[in-house]
Parts: sequence; C-alpha cells; structure tokens
Amino acid sequence: MQPLGKTLRTAAVLGAALTLSLGLSPDARAATGDFTYINVNGDDFTLHNPQDGECFLLISGAQSATNSTDRRATLFSEQGCEGPLLVMERGTSATFGSNVPHGVTFG
Repeated sequence: MQPLGKTLRTAAVLGAALTLSLGLSPDARAATGDFTYINVNGDDFTLHNPQDGECFLLISGAQSATNSTDRRATLFSEQGCEGPLLVMERGTSATFGSNVPHGVTFG
C-alpha cells in the first residue's frame, strides 16, 4: 500500500498534466460551427470551426453570410481585416449591398 502523501502527489501531477493539456488545446480558441457565405460571383464558401482572432479572407467579397458559429463575427470592408464594417451575432444572417465585406474575424 502506498503512503497517502505519495498518492496525493501522484494525483496532483496527473491533475496538473490534464489541466495543461486541456488549456493548450487549439480547439479551445476556435469558434464551434460554420460561417458560410456566398461571394459576389455566386460561389459558396464555408469556414468550419474558425480560429478566434484570425483574419479570414472572404474571396471576392461576400454578397451574403450566415454566422452559425458560437462566436460573434466581425466583418471588415478591406482585406487584412481593416475598416470594420459590421458585427454579426451568432446565429444571424445578412445580405450586403454595394459595400461588401472582404474579411472576417471571430471571438
């Protein structure tokens, strides 16, 4: 039988290892779900579980979009996610007029 101190230390080490592995998981910083859009040429695109904070190019600009992720999507008028245009809350859709977005971030 192991002494109580050794058992507690082993449990603490295992708990710390589990916490570290979960804390460093790349999925922990990603939106869950899909962001779909139709570009100005009528082509469909999907961003699946996009990473938070990363700038995604909306190829040829988005004519319409649906944010089916669990995060807020910020759309930008310029490539490189510059010139904020609007925010799409989770579970919303939008159609854009002449000022189409060219970039999006999540989080």
